[in-house]
Amino acid sequence: MGVLVGKAAPGFNTKAVVNKSIVNDFCLEQFQGSNLILFFYPLDFTFVCPTELHAFQDNIQEFKKRNTQIVGCSVDSVFSHLAWLQTPKKKGGIEGVEYPIMSDINKTIARDYDVLSPAEGIAYRGLFLIDRHGIVRHQVVNDLPIGRSIEDTLRVIDALNHFEKHGEVCPANWAVGKKSLSPTQEGLEAYFN
Repeated sequence: MGVLVGKAAPGFNTKAVVNKSIVNDFCLEQFQGSNLILFFYPLDFTFVCPTELHAFQDNIQEFKKRNTQIVGCSVDSVFSHLAWLQTPKKKGGIEGVEYPIMSDINKTIARDYDVLSPAEGIAYRGLFLIDRHGIVRHQVVNDLPIGRSIEDTLRVIDALNHFEKHGEVCPANWAVGKKSLSPTQEGLEAYFN
């Protein structure tokens, strides 16, 4: 598994479902100027996946407050995405999800982000925080049966925003309102005192 943190996010240009329509030239460059959470999920019409997609949607306003866009991606076709978006939540669908969902039917994006499961031919649950300059600032990859924490994703965005605004680093278990510290020996000592 490759580490992309600190590197330019791999570009992509693919088909996606945006506002219930198929877009043929969906690309990374359109997100310059805002943070992006790009998350991969294994497959449409599965079990853990709809819980995650709905959890991102349920928190969409929190992401917007943080100048952060959400994009989902799987190896399914845009036609499968459209059908899943038209399937009610009570039936395991993602009706009501409003953020873009990319098709990685050729598996090139999952390969570029190094989240493609070679045994399954589908993406692991990879999540990447890409900053407004296109640099990967955070990545986490879960195995197929393990869902993600949206709360922790928001916490990581808050930490990045805090660092960029104040120049202070965020210690273990930091959250908004908790102490941060100057990235110096003196700052560390002041934090522990």
